[in-house]
Amino acid sequence: MESQEPFNRTKRTLPAIPETQQIKLSVPQPFSYTETLGYLSRSPNECMFRIHNDKLYCHIPVTDEGTGPVIEISGEQEGSLVVTYLQEGLPSKASRDMVAGYVREWFDLETDLAPFYEMAAGDALLNKVVRRFYGLRLAGIPDLFEALSWGIIGQQINLAFAYTLKRRLVESFGKHVEWDGVKYWCFPSPSVIAELKVEDLTRLQLTARKSEYLIGTARLMAEGKLTKKQLLEAGSCEEAERLLVSIRGIGPWTANYVLMRCLRFPSAFPIADVGLHNAIRELLGRPSKPSIDEIRKLASTWAGWEAYATFYLWRSIY
Repeated sequence: MESQEPFNRTKRTLPAIPETQQIKLSVPQPFSYTETLGYLSRSPNECMFRIHNDKLYCHIPVTDEGTGPVIEISGEQEGSLVVTYLQEGLPSKASRDMVAGYVREWFDLETDLAPFYEMAAGDALLNKVVRRFYGLRLAGIPDLFEALSWGIIGQQINLAFAYTLKRRLVESFGKHVEWDGVKYWCFPSPSVIAELKVEDLTRLQLTARKSEYLIGTARLMAEGKLTKKQLLEAGSCEEAERLLVSIRGIGPWTANYVLMRCLRFPSAFPIADVGLHNAIRELLGRPSKPSIDEIRKLASTWAGWEAYATFYLWRSIY
């Protein structure tokens, strides 16, 4: 699998990395590292990580200031992921624990997929996509502000332009760490975006309305009025959705996107999503998209797995 953006073209041999700078994470079965990279490679304009020679490189923030290590993730060892710290210096136990937790959450390694696959095997719509992408897990966005921002940015625009806008936002207001001639970015913190004016974002080609939504959401988080812990402790997916849609600029689609990708509620279901409609239309071989009522009927057996069903259907066209 080729990199999304060329690495430093200077050919040189990097020093061997000692095992003390590595973390070995066991992975549950089924898990497909190849399918994971395939999904993460879907846009050449991704700015939060890089893929090169079947390895994943990114900067993981482990401090409130947004600083952290540059790591390499490899799936070469069957049954495990190897996470390597690329910068010099021995990582602390706290850093290792945070990085390991981030990667496990990113790849959803705590979920038992057996019940989902059992359900999907008997579902006329899902059985083909499950076989095609077997072992793919719902790649998440562990950072709440990043997930909310990505949802707001992606409202009513195509995926390619959404990636362009995200890159502009990250490279304009995020921090980065440089390693081997490559910049690794961290998503802007809520405190940074909260201090911006609307025109700071509209110059990136975000609409004035979306700019207002991003700044407003950032201020809520910067002030401690909106937290991931608060949403996770809401008691139910429905209550967490209610809290999210009470925020200006966050409707049911954005809320359920965040419930899926960040908060990991398995019953989150962005039923009005255009991509979901297109995937169902293609799988059914129909000229027109299904109605919401039709989707509800198709999804009647997905209870508790709507998020994974949606993710696999998205994957069939993205």
